[in-house]
Amino acid sequence: MGEETENPKLHKSAPPSMTEAQFLSWKTRKDLEAAARKEEAAKKRAEDIAAGAVQMNGRELFLREPWVFDNNLY
Repeated sequence: MGEETENPKLHKSAPPSMTEAQFLSWKTRKDLEAAARKEEAAKKRAEDIAAGAVQMNGRELFLREPWVFDNNLY
């Protein structure tokens, strides 16, 4: 009973390490995918705003219709 038996589940082999070149390749690919998703979302948002499907937030309203914020009219 005092004797410890080796459990094969506790001695798992370490996953293969990743080289710096592999990491940089993976990171570049992920960054490009994220940029493409962000660009697509921005394009869809602009199309929805132009169609009147969604309301503009304050920044979008200021950039598209700055006359709304002109205080000289009051």
